[in-house]
Amino acid sequence: MVTYPGAQEYLPDTLDLLSLATASRGCRGCDLFKAAERTVFGAGPDDARMMLVGEQPGNEEDLSGEPFVGPAGRLLDKALEDAGIDRETVYVTNAVKHFRFDRAAGGKRRIHKKPSGGQITACRPWLVAELDVVRPDIVVCLGATAAQALIGKNFKLTEHRGEVMQLGDDLRGSDLLGRVDPAVVATIHPSAALRARVDREEAFESLVRDLQRAAGLL
Repeated sequence: MVTYPGAQEYLPDTLDLLSLATASRGCRGCDLFKAAERTVFGAGPDDARMMLVGEQPGNEEDLSGEPFVGPAGRLLDKALEDAGIDRETVYVTNAVKHFRFDRAAGGKRRIHKKPSGGQITACRPWLVAELDVVRPDIVVCLGATAAQALIGKNFKLTEHRGEVMQLGDDLRGSDLLGRVDPAVVATIHPSAALRARVDREEAFESLVRDLQRAAGLL
């Protein structure tokens, strides 16, 4: 696995969401900044009781600089609404803040590519800092990548989806986060419901049920 210097040295001295978002634009902790249009930091209230964590920004997010505004984000909005959760009250972010992609034949269309383990690790200080500032009661991991970043690299969504868990031992109660100890629930990423070939409606409804379960813990 390729190793990178990581984002730690780019964190600001003052930890608040505005300072973090501003500092993240200059992050060179891994190589993803080279091809991406912009850093896509999290968004939402700094006192949100629920935090949603996805994998990485997509094409529309990379162009706009805002998280979850593309097709998966619009589906997430609908799932939150159906689950009785006001998106304006939750904090949404990603484990990786830059879009990783391959070019399609012809060179115009950009196709999502899963970030590597080294890139996820390099970007993790931003996610840890967001947790430290927001201090949510519930964290919902949208997909395996987010769960692996927060629970552990061996996490398998197929085995632990919907369970109420905790942050990984290296985070919980550590100097990184102090007393931050939210409940953690993992579910599918909204993009997985979009890609479902057999029963897209059931995939969406299962996402709604997991969000309801998480909200019920508040």
